[in-house]
Amino acid sequence: MREAKTGYIEVAFNDSLGNISLDAQFSLPAKGVTAIFGPPGCGKTTLARCIAGVQRLPSGFCAVDGEIWQNETTFRPPHLRPLAYVFRPPIPLSHWSVRRTLLYKASKSTPTLIDFDGVVELLALSPLLERSPSHLSAAERQRLALGSALLGQPQLLLLDDPLIVLDRSAKCEILPFLERMREKLPLPMIYITHDIADIERFADHLVMMKDGVVTAAGPLNVVQSDPALAGRGEAAVCLDTLVGGYDGRYGLIMLRLNGARLLIPGVPLRPGAQLRLRIAAGDVSIACEPPRASSILNVFPARIKASLPFDEAEVTLVLALETGRSGVPLLARITRRSFDALRLSNGANVFAEVARAVPLAAAERCLQRLPRSA
Repeated sequence: MREAKTGYIEVAFNDSLGNISLDAQFSLPAKGVTAIFGPPGCGKTTLARCIAGVQRLPSGFCAVDGEIWQNETTFRPPHLRPLAYVFRPPIPLSHWSVRRTLLYKASKSTPTLIDFDGVVELLALSPLLERSPSHLSAAERQRLALGSALLGQPQLLLLDDPLIVLDRSAKCEILPFLERMREKLPLPMIYITHDIADIERFADHLVMMKDGVVTAAGPLNVVQSDPALAGRGEAAVCLDTLVGGYDGRYGLIMLRLNGARLLIPGVPLRPGAQLRLRIAAGDVSIACEPPRASSILNVFPARIKASLPFDEAEVTLVLALETGRSGVPLLARITRRSFDALRLSNGANVFAEVARAVPLAAAERCLQRLPRSA
Protein backbone atom coordinates (compact mmCIF):
# COMPACT_ATOMS: atom_id res chain seq x y z
CA MET A 1 0.00 0.00 0.00
CA ARG A 2 1.31 3.44 -0.93
CA GLU A 3 2.54 5.68 1.91
CA ALA A 4 2.08 9.43 2.12
CA LYS A 5 5.10 11.74 2.41
CA THR A 6 5.12 14.64 4.84
CA GLY A 7 5.58 17.97 3.11
CA TYR A 8 4.20 16.89 -0.27
CA ILE A 9 0.99 16.98 -2.30
CA GLU A 10 0.68 13.55 -3.92
CA VAL A 11 -1.86 12.76 -6.59
CA ALA A 12 -2.40 9.65 -8.71
CA PHE A 13 -5.63 9.18 -10.67
CA ASN A 14 -5.74 6.74 -13.56
CA ASP A 15 -9.27 5.92 -14.69
CA SER A 16 -12.19 7.28 -16.68
CA LEU A 17 -15.01 9.58 -15.62
CA GLY A 18 -17.63 9.76 -18.34
CA ASN A 19 -15.86 10.87 -21.50
CA ILE A 20 -12.75 12.06 -19.59
CA SER A 21 -9.86 9.66 -19.12
CA LEU A 22 -7.32 10.71 -16.49
CA ASP A 23 -3.71 9.65 -16.24
CA ALA A 24 -2.65 12.23 -13.70
CA GLN A 25 0.24 11.66 -11.32
CA PHE A 26 2.50 14.12 -9.53
CA SER A 27 4.27 14.66 -6.22
CA LEU A 28 5.21 18.26 -5.42
CA PRO A 29 6.04 20.24 -2.26
CA ALA A 30 3.06 21.23 -0.12
CA LYS A 31 4.04 24.88 -0.09
CA GLY A 32 3.61 27.88 -2.34
CA VAL A 33 1.49 27.75 -5.49
CA THR A 34 1.24 24.68 -7.71
CA ALA A 35 -0.32 25.63 -11.06
CA ILE A 36 -2.09 23.08 -13.24
CA PHE A 37 -1.96 24.24 -16.85
CA GLY A 38 -3.45 23.00 -20.07
CA PRO A 39 -5.93 23.88 -22.82
CA PRO A 40 -9.69 23.88 -22.17
CA GLY A 41 -11.07 20.35 -21.99
CA CYS A 42 -7.77 18.70 -21.03
CA GLY A 43 -9.10 17.45 -17.66
CA LYS A 44 -7.91 20.18 -15.27
CA THR A 45 -11.29 20.67 -13.58
CA THR A 46 -11.91 16.92 -13.43
CA LEU A 47 -8.58 16.53 -11.65
CA ALA A 48 -9.51 19.36 -9.25
CA ARG A 49 -12.83 17.71 -8.43
CA CYS A 50 -11.05 14.43 -7.73
CA ILE A 51 -8.60 16.17 -5.38
CA ALA A 52 -11.54 17.82 -3.61
CA GLY A 53 -13.38 14.49 -3.35
CA VAL A 54 -16.36 15.82 -5.34
CA GLN A 55 -15.76 13.08 -7.91
CA ARG A 56 -14.43 9.67 -6.98
CA LEU A 57 -12.15 7.37 -8.89
CA PRO A 58 -12.01 4.13 -6.86
CA SER A 59 -8.37 3.42 -7.73
CA GLY A 60 -7.14 6.96 -7.01
CA PHE A 61 -4.59 8.19 -4.48
CA CYS A 62 -4.51 11.63 -2.90
CA ALA A 63 -2.45 12.76 0.11
CA VAL A 64 -1.55 16.20 1.46
CA ASP A 65 1.34 16.75 3.86
CA GLY A 66 1.35 13.14 5.03
CA GLU A 67 -2.46 12.84 5.42
CA ILE A 68 -4.11 10.31 3.12
CA TRP A 69 -7.39 11.59 1.73
CA GLN A 70 -7.90 8.68 -0.63
CA ASN A 71 -6.28 5.31 -1.32
CA GLU A 72 -7.34 1.71 -1.89
CA THR A 73 -9.14 1.51 1.48
CA THR A 74 -9.85 5.14 2.41
CA PHE A 75 -12.03 7.85 0.94
CA ARG A 76 -12.66 11.09 2.76
CA PRO A 77 -15.78 12.85 1.47
CA PRO A 78 -15.40 16.54 0.60
CA HIS A 79 -16.63 17.84 3.98
CA LEU A 80 -13.90 15.84 5.77
CA ARG A 81 -11.06 17.15 3.64
CA PRO A 82 -9.39 20.27 5.13
CA LEU A 83 -9.62 22.01 1.79
CA ALA A 84 -11.25 25.18 0.46
CA TYR A 85 -12.44 25.01 -3.15
CA VAL A 86 -12.81 28.38 -4.90
CA PHE A 87 -13.94 28.75 -8.47
CA ARG A 88 -15.94 31.35 -10.38
CA PRO A 89 -17.19 33.78 -7.73
CA PRO A 90 -20.81 33.14 -6.77
CA ILE A 91 -23.14 35.89 -5.54
CA PRO A 92 -23.63 35.22 -1.81
CA LEU A 93 -26.93 35.73 -0.02
CA SER A 94 -27.93 39.31 -0.84
CA HIS A 95 -29.55 40.03 2.53
CA TRP A 96 -26.29 39.42 4.40
CA SER A 97 -23.57 42.03 4.62
CA VAL A 98 -19.97 41.20 3.77
CA ARG A 99 -19.20 41.32 7.49
CA ARG A 100 -21.95 38.84 8.38
CA THR A 101 -20.96 36.55 5.50
CA LEU A 102 -17.39 36.42 6.79
CA LEU A 103 -18.36 36.08 10.45
CA TYR A 104 -20.68 33.18 9.61
CA LYS A 105 -17.76 31.30 8.09
CA ALA A 106 -15.38 32.33 10.88
CA SER A 107 -17.74 31.13 13.63
CA LYS A 108 -17.39 27.54 12.43
CA SER A 109 -13.62 27.27 12.80
CA THR A 110 -11.01 27.97 15.44
CA PRO A 111 -8.38 30.26 13.86
CA THR A 112 -5.23 28.30 13.10
CA LEU A 113 -4.30 29.87 9.76
CA ILE A 114 -5.79 33.39 9.97
CA ASP A 115 -8.52 35.16 11.94
CA PHE A 116 -11.28 37.56 10.88
CA ASP A 117 -9.20 40.72 11.33
CA GLY A 118 -6.31 39.14 9.47
CA VAL A 119 -8.51 38.29 6.48
CA VAL A 120 -9.98 41.80 6.40
CA GLU A 121 -6.49 43.31 6.35
CA LEU A 122 -4.98 40.79 3.92
CA LEU A 123 -7.73 41.23 1.32
CA ALA A 124 -8.47 44.94 2.02
CA LEU A 125 -12.11 44.19 2.84
CA SER A 126 -12.66 46.92 5.43
CA PRO A 127 -14.43 49.34 3.03
CA LEU A 128 -16.78 46.55 1.93
CA LEU A 129 -17.88 45.16 5.32
CA GLU A 130 -21.26 46.87 5.52
CA ARG A 131 -22.15 46.41 1.85
CA SER A 132 -24.35 43.73 0.37
CA PRO A 133 -22.39 41.12 -1.59
CA SER A 134 -24.88 41.38 -4.44
CA HIS A 135 -23.77 45.00 -4.94
CA LEU A 136 -20.07 44.19 -5.19
CA SER A 137 -18.07 44.13 -8.40
CA ALA A 138 -16.89 40.78 -9.75
CA ALA A 139 -13.37 41.38 -8.36
CA GLU A 140 -14.76 42.39 -4.95
CA ARG A 141 -16.94 39.26 -4.85
CA GLN A 142 -13.86 37.19 -5.59
CA ARG A 143 -12.02 38.80 -2.69
CA LEU A 144 -14.99 37.95 -0.48
CA ALA A 145 -14.95 34.34 -1.74
CA LEU A 146 -11.23 34.11 -0.95
CA GLY A 147 -11.80 35.57 2.52
CA SER A 148 -14.58 33.10 3.28
CA ALA A 149 -12.37 30.25 2.10
CA LEU A 150 -9.47 31.33 4.32
CA LEU A 151 -11.69 31.64 7.39
CA GLY A 152 -12.46 27.93 7.04
CA GLN A 153 -8.81 27.39 8.10
CA PRO A 154 -8.00 25.04 5.18
CA GLN A 155 -4.79 23.04 4.84
CA LEU A 156 -5.02 23.34 1.05
CA LEU A 157 -6.60 26.04 -1.12
CA LEU A 158 -7.84 24.82 -4.51
CA LEU A 159 -8.44 27.63 -7.01
CA ASP A 160 -10.20 26.35 -10.13
CA ASP A 161 -9.76 29.06 -12.79
CA PRO A 162 -11.18 31.69 -10.43
CA LEU A 163 -10.32 34.60 -12.74
CA ILE A 164 -11.77 33.21 -15.96
CA VAL A 165 -14.94 35.34 -15.80
CA LEU A 166 -13.09 38.55 -14.93
CA ASP A 167 -12.12 41.20 -17.46
CA ARG A 168 -8.56 42.45 -17.72
CA SER A 169 -9.06 45.28 -15.24
CA ALA A 170 -10.64 42.99 -12.64
CA LYS A 171 -7.84 40.43 -13.05
CA CYS A 172 -5.26 43.14 -12.44
CA GLU A 173 -7.15 44.03 -9.26
CA ILE A 174 -7.25 40.44 -7.93
CA LEU A 175 -3.78 39.14 -8.81
CA PRO A 176 -1.91 41.25 -6.21
CA PHE A 177 -4.13 39.74 -3.49
CA LEU A 178 -3.30 36.21 -4.64
CA GLU A 179 0.39 37.15 -4.54
CA ARG A 180 -0.05 38.58 -1.06
CA MET A 181 -1.71 35.34 0.11
CA ARG A 182 1.20 33.35 -1.33
CA GLU A 183 3.73 35.52 0.49
CA LYS A 184 2.06 35.87 3.88
CA LEU A 185 0.26 32.56 4.52
CA PRO A 186 1.83 29.11 5.11
CA LEU A 187 -0.90 27.64 2.93
CA PRO A 188 -0.25 25.46 -0.13
CA MET A 189 -2.40 26.41 -3.10
CA ILE A 190 -3.34 24.59 -6.28
CA TYR A 191 -4.16 27.06 -9.05
CA ILE A 192 -5.86 25.71 -12.18
CA THR A 193 -5.73 27.86 -15.31
CA HIS A 194 -5.13 27.96 -19.04
CA ASP A 195 -3.46 31.39 -18.82
CA ILE A 196 0.34 31.02 -18.79
CA ALA A 197 0.78 34.70 -17.87
CA ASP A 198 -0.88 34.14 -14.48
CA ILE A 199 1.37 31.14 -13.88
CA GLU A 200 4.52 33.06 -14.76
CA ARG A 201 3.54 35.78 -12.33
CA PHE A 202 3.23 33.82 -9.10
CA ALA A 203 3.36 30.01 -9.42
CA ASP A 204 6.18 28.05 -7.77
CA HIS A 205 5.52 24.65 -9.36
CA LEU A 206 3.84 23.68 -12.61
CA VAL A 207 1.85 20.62 -13.68
CA MET A 208 1.15 20.38 -17.41
CA MET A 209 -1.84 18.45 -18.76
CA LYS A 210 -2.91 17.39 -22.23
CA ASP A 211 -5.84 15.12 -23.10
CA GLY A 212 -6.25 14.03 -19.47
CA VAL A 213 -2.56 13.16 -19.06
CA VAL A 214 0.00 14.92 -16.85
CA THR A 215 2.88 15.41 -19.26
CA ALA A 216 5.30 17.25 -16.94
CA ALA A 217 5.49 18.36 -13.31
CA GLY A 218 8.14 20.16 -11.29
CA PRO A 219 9.53 23.59 -10.38
CA LEU A 220 8.17 26.31 -12.67
CA ASN A 221 11.40 27.17 -14.48
CA VAL A 222 12.29 23.51 -14.97
CA VAL A 223 8.95 22.72 -16.62
CA GLN A 224 9.19 25.92 -18.68
CA SER A 225 12.32 24.43 -20.25
CA ASP A 226 10.43 21.22 -21.10
CA PRO A 227 10.00 20.83 -24.89
CA ALA A 228 6.21 21.23 -24.62
CA LEU A 229 6.61 24.82 -23.38
CA ALA A 230 10.05 25.65 -24.73
CA GLY A 231 8.73 25.12 -28.25
CA ARG A 232 6.05 27.81 -27.87
CA GLY A 233 6.42 31.09 -29.71
CA GLU A 234 6.35 33.01 -26.41
CA ALA A 235 8.68 30.60 -24.60
CA ALA A 236 10.35 32.03 -21.50
CA VAL A 237 11.82 31.07 -18.16
CA CYS A 238 10.94 32.73 -14.84
CA LEU A 239 13.72 33.06 -12.27
CA ASP A 240 13.36 34.16 -8.63
CA THR A 241 16.19 36.48 -7.66
CA LEU A 242 17.12 38.36 -4.49
CA VAL A 243 17.74 42.09 -4.41
CA GLY A 244 21.38 42.61 -3.45
CA GLY A 245 21.78 46.35 -3.81
CA TYR A 246 21.44 49.34 -6.10
CA ASP A 247 23.77 51.22 -8.41
CA GLY A 248 22.44 54.75 -8.03
CA ARG A 249 24.83 56.22 -10.59
CA TYR A 250 23.35 54.15 -13.42
CA GLY A 251 19.90 53.31 -12.03
CA LEU A 252 20.51 49.55 -11.93
CA ILE A 253 19.10 46.99 -9.50
CA MET A 254 21.70 44.41 -8.48
CA LEU A 255 20.21 40.92 -8.20
CA ARG A 256 21.56 37.57 -6.99
CA LEU A 257 20.70 34.21 -8.51
CA ASN A 258 22.40 31.13 -7.11
CA GLY A 259 25.80 32.75 -7.01
CA ALA A 260 25.33 34.73 -10.22
CA ARG A 261 24.79 38.49 -10.39
CA LEU A 262 22.34 40.28 -12.67
CA LEU A 263 21.85 43.97 -13.37
CA ILE A 264 18.53 45.40 -14.57
CA PRO A 265 17.23 48.98 -14.85
CA GLY A 266 14.75 50.00 -12.16
CA VAL A 267 14.05 51.88 -8.95
CA PRO A 268 15.71 50.97 -5.63
CA LEU A 269 14.15 47.97 -3.88
CA ARG A 270 14.61 46.65 -0.37
CA PRO A 271 17.76 44.48 -0.11
CA GLY A 272 16.90 40.83 0.44
CA ALA A 273 13.48 41.10 -1.24
CA GLN A 274 12.61 38.51 -3.85
CA LEU A 275 12.01 39.67 -7.41
CA ARG A 276 10.83 37.39 -10.20
CA LEU A 277 12.27 37.93 -13.67
CA ARG A 278 10.84 36.71 -16.95
CA ILE A 279 13.52 36.03 -19.54
CA ALA A 280 12.10 35.32 -22.99
CA ALA A 281 13.94 32.92 -25.28
CA GLY A 282 14.12 35.62 -27.94
CA ASP A 283 16.01 37.91 -25.56
CA VAL A 284 18.93 35.49 -25.11
CA SER A 285 21.74 35.16 -27.64
CA ILE A 286 24.72 32.79 -27.73
CA ALA A 287 28.48 33.34 -27.98
CA CYS A 288 31.22 30.73 -28.05
CA GLU A 289 33.68 33.04 -26.30
CA PRO A 290 33.19 35.62 -23.54
CA PRO A 291 32.57 39.01 -25.16
CA ARG A 292 35.45 41.46 -24.70
CA ALA A 293 33.26 44.53 -25.15
CA SER A 294 29.47 44.52 -25.31
CA SER A 295 26.46 46.61 -24.33
CA ILE A 296 24.87 43.49 -22.80
CA LEU A 297 25.36 43.53 -19.02
CA ASN A 298 24.37 39.97 -18.17
CA VAL A 299 26.51 37.22 -19.69
CA PHE A 300 26.76 33.76 -18.12
CA PRO A 301 28.66 30.55 -18.90
CA ALA A 302 26.17 27.88 -19.86
CA ARG A 303 25.85 24.42 -21.34
CA ILE A 304 23.47 23.40 -24.12
CA LYS A 305 21.19 20.64 -22.83
CA ALA A 306 18.95 20.34 -25.88
CA SER A 307 18.24 21.95 -29.24
CA LEU A 308 14.62 22.04 -30.39
CA PRO A 309 13.54 22.93 -33.93
CA PHE A 310 11.19 25.93 -33.84
CA ASP A 311 10.52 26.65 -37.50
CA GLU A 312 12.44 26.59 -40.77
CA ALA A 313 14.64 29.50 -39.72
CA GLU A 314 15.05 29.18 -35.95
CA VAL A 315 15.97 26.75 -33.20
CA THR A 316 15.34 26.89 -29.45
CA LEU A 317 18.22 26.00 -27.14
CA VAL A 318 17.62 24.67 -23.63
CA LEU A 319 20.51 25.89 -21.48
CA ALA A 320 21.81 25.21 -17.98
CA LEU A 321 23.72 28.09 -16.40
CA GLU A 322 27.14 27.08 -15.09
CA THR A 323 27.58 30.05 -12.74
CA GLY A 324 27.40 29.35 -8.99
CA ARG A 325 25.25 26.30 -8.34
CA SER A 326 24.91 24.88 -11.84
CA GLY A 327 21.70 23.85 -13.50
CA VAL A 328 19.56 27.01 -13.50
CA PRO A 329 17.57 26.68 -16.73
CA LEU A 330 17.43 29.27 -19.50
CA LEU A 331 16.13 29.32 -23.07
CA ALA A 332 17.63 30.93 -26.17
CA ARG A 333 16.07 31.22 -29.61
CA ILE A 334 18.57 31.72 -32.41
CA THR A 335 18.63 31.27 -36.18
CA ARG A 336 19.55 27.95 -37.70
CA ARG A 337 22.25 29.77 -39.63
CA SER A 338 23.86 30.92 -36.35
CA PHE A 339 23.49 27.43 -34.90
CA ASP A 340 25.40 25.95 -37.84
CA ALA A 341 27.92 28.78 -38.15
CA LEU A 342 28.89 28.48 -34.48
CA ARG A 343 28.96 24.67 -34.80
CA LEU A 344 26.75 24.28 -31.77
CA SER A 345 25.65 20.90 -30.42
CA ASN A 346 24.08 19.38 -27.34
CA GLY A 347 26.53 19.40 -24.45
CA ALA A 348 28.54 22.31 -25.84
CA ASN A 349 29.81 24.99 -23.45
CA VAL A 350 28.75 28.49 -24.49
CA PHE A 351 28.02 31.97 -23.12
CA ALA A 352 24.40 33.08 -22.73
CA GLU A 353 23.92 36.81 -23.34
CA VAL A 354 20.72 38.07 -21.70
CA ALA A 355 19.68 41.25 -23.50
CA ARG A 356 16.48 41.78 -21.48
CA ALA A 357 15.00 40.50 -18.22
CA VAL A 358 11.52 41.74 -17.31
CA PRO A 359 10.52 42.03 -13.63
CA LEU A 360 7.09 40.58 -12.98
CA ALA A 361 4.68 42.17 -10.51
CA ALA A 362 5.61 41.02 -7.03
CA ALA A 363 3.91 40.92 -3.69
CA GLU A 364 3.66 44.08 -1.62
CA ARG A 365 6.63 43.26 0.60
CA CYS A 366 8.87 42.80 -2.42
CA LEU A 367 8.14 46.22 -3.85
CA GLN A 368 8.86 48.34 -0.82
CA ARG A 369 10.88 51.01 -2.51
CA LEU A 370 13.78 52.80 -0.91
CA PRO A 371 14.70 56.45 -1.44
CA ARG A 372 16.99 56.90 -4.44
CA SER A 373 19.68 58.15 -2.12
CA ALA A 374 19.89 54.71 -0.44
